[in-house]
Amino acid sequence: MPTLEGKVALVTGASRGIGKGIALILGAAGATVYITGRTQKEGDAWLPGTVGATAEEVTAAGGKGIAVACDHADDDQVRKLFDQIKGGQGALDLLVNNATLLNTGSTEQKPFWEKPLGVADLINVGLRSSYIASAMAVPLMLGRGGGLIAGISL
Repeated sequence: MPTLEGKVALVTGASRGIGKGIALILGAAGATVYITGRTQKEGDAWLPGTVGATAEEVTAAGGKGIAVACDHADDDQVRKLFDQIKGGQGALDLLVNNATLLNTGSTEQKPFWEKPLGVADLINVGLRSSYIASAMAVPLMLGRGGGLIAGISL
């Protein structure tokens, strides 16, 4: 496996699912991985997983996991996240835009037009939040001479 030692990554929405899996792979390669999500305590969300648990698993895998509670619908929280990365690491090499707002209606097995309209909230935490995070990430990447922004879609 290639090494990512000395590299700094941010995986948004990494409490569970695809984001968690990506964070664990990056950790296994030796990266410092910032893990964001809203869930800090097991049972606070309708799906299992927390930012802290993922960070611990990243560290156990060989990287350095850093949990940051962040609601990507709140630009001020996102700004504070990037200030924390800048203050702690000085730069960013990889951003994985994975955060999305899923609700119980999102996973119902029925046509989209029969689902609750709240399913469309993923436009704010999904599409818009990816744009905001990318805009805030690029200045931290330019200091390194470049970086990579990846986007996960539904």
